Amino acid sequence: MLQDKDIVSDYLAGLNASLTGYAGYISESNNPELRQVLIQLRNQDETRQRELYEFALQKGFYQPSAPASQQVIQQLKSQLMSGQ
Repeated sequence: MLQDKDIVSDYLAGLNASLTGYAGYISESNNPELRQVLIQLRNQDETRQRELYEFALQKGFYQPSAPASQQVIQQLKSQLMSGQ
């Protein structure tokens, strides 16, 4: 029998995979109505993903990594802004 932690982990993995898929579908969609539906579905999955993340964190199923330092944040921001 699956444990709660396993169920949450599987669900999170599925949501993360669907979010990745939506990004591709949205960027390639030529139909404005379909694009809007895909954006709505993606937004709903992002909300579910965040809620499940908060639940996993609260239950101790997930241990986030240490926060990034300001130096690392600035370095990443600079790289993203310059397109590197």
